Amino acid sequence: MDINKKNLLILHLTVLIWGFTGVLGKVITIDAVPLVWYRVLIATSTLFLWFLVTKKNIKITKKQFFQFFLTGGIVAIHWIFFFHAIKVSTVSVTLVCLSSFTLFTAILEPLIKKQPIQMGDILIGLLIILGIYMIFKFEGQYTLGIIFGLLAAVASSLFSTINSTLVQKSEPSIIGFYELIGGLFWITLYRFYDGSLINLPFNLDLKNWFYIGILGTLCTSVAYVAGVSVMRTLSAFRVALVTNLEPVYGIILAFFFFKDKEQMTGGFYIGALIILGSIFLYPIYKKRKNKQ
Repeated sequence: MDINKKNLLILHLTVLIWGFTGVLGKVITIDAVPLVWYRVLIATSTLFLWFLVTKKNIKITKKQFFQFFLTGGIVAIHWIFFFHAIKVSTVSVTLVCLSSFTLFTAILEPLIKKQPIQMGDILIGLLIILGIYMIFKFEGQYTLGIIFGLLAAVASSLFSTINSTLVQKSEPSIIGFYELIGGLFWITLYRFYDGSLINLPFNLDLKNWFYIGILGTLCTSVAYVAGVSVMRTLSAFRVALVTNLEPVYGIILAFFFFKDKEQMTGGFYIGALIILGSIFLYPIYKKRKNKQ
């Protein structure tokens, strides 16, 4: 098989796995904060073992460490908001709201990098806002989930924008590893503060342990390493298009696993189509803009 075709297949499988995290967030019965704590703990441990096996040099400067460490806190907040949104609403609602990170990136990236906001970014953003409005209007019973889904999207766009700058000087796998360490530290600190770390739920049933194990290994460390490795041969445009399939894959998987519980109103699907259509248009618009 051609290397590009092989890597494209790997990327699709990776995005499918990312979409599966929503399903796992629903079937794991513990709250969002301990869930993310376990996820980060397992992912950090398995990535460290991978570095040991591959004998990878993971030394970085103090400045880089603090940059990655602090960014890891934003990653942790993103995951906590994401899983809490799933707990209080549905996988479909959360994933569609999360996909609006394109809107927030279009706003935050120019501000952080001190660049002008493009008119095309504004138009795409307005379409996404229209889609969000439709979902709010027709799925009012999930207002809290929609809000946390949007907050997760804001956090995602923030750390993605920061990482787009950091990746210019460091390897993505190294950045990811130290961000996971940072995320683990900040969540552990919070859990010390609220007292939940003293009574760790190590008495989880086997089903929960199994799903948490899959979340921490396959859906985090393995998927991350696989995703990073294929990006070396695939164009940024193709990666962006395939990555945008995450909410689509996630919604299909959620419907397969939960059936009627994921059944939404017609207004939701209209709003979802507007948002998903916008995020698929975005990389196409960006590619044409860069050519100009």
